[in-house]
Amino acid sequence: MGQDLSGKVAAVTGAASGIGLECARTMLASGARVVLIDRNEEALRDVCSKLGEKAIPLVIDLLDPTSVAQMMPAILEKAGQLDIFHANAGSYIGGEVLGGDPDAWDRMLNLNINAAFRSVHAVLPHMVGRKTGDIILTSSVAGMIPVVWEPIYTASKHAVQAFVHTLRRQVAKHGLRVGAVAPGPVVTALLSDWPQEKLDEALAAGGLMEPKEVAEAVLFMLTRPRNVTIRDLVILPQSTDL
Repeated sequence: MGQDLSGKVAAVTGAASGIGLECARTMLASGARVVLIDRNEEALRDVCSKLGEKAIPLVIDLLDPTSVAQMMPAILEKAGQLDIFHANAGSYIGGEVLGGDPDAWDRMLNLNINAAFRSVHAVLPHMVGRKTGDIILTSSVAGMIPVVWEPIYTASKHAVQAFVHTLRRQVAKHGLRVGAVAPGPVVTALLSDWPQEKLDEALAAGGLMEPKEVAEAVLFMLTRPRNVTIRDLVILPQSTDL
């Protein structure tokens, strides 16, 4: 089966960098128009200028409910419809709970959980009304296997997994597919708080993936026949002990 998204409109959150940007780039290359959503207006404008006219920038602050409420109307105004929604935006905090910063945890949990759920909620009426659509959330292997180094992040991705599994069963009757892409460590800015020795060790051992590899997995999920749902797609570096 081909991997053609011609005629489709996708929206990707956290699309100005990292996994989100690579997923947007891959969907564009497959024929879709893509609304790139991020709060960083300057970065968004810069990347969209390089991606071409089918890349549509939309500045939304996912931590601001008022801003999120404007997201779907803006997508429809700019693109006319929505076939694919990729709730990708998220942040990462690792480290021991004992020395952690609960305020930083709150910020991460709000983005990884509350903002993701709220943004999905915002697009559901349109997709249900059309009786078709794909929703993908960026999860993590940490949502499947508790990772000792990152207990708070792991908890946030377990919440994402629970949401994916239950929402999928609720909206399947409306023709919607819901799934999670769950990568292992990926070379993005989210790893900025890894200890340098841990990062060096992972790089040397081939224990990190590139964002493009995640994007190719997402494209695979989106281009299966409509009677097939990829509920969870875990992708790991070859040299991992997870």
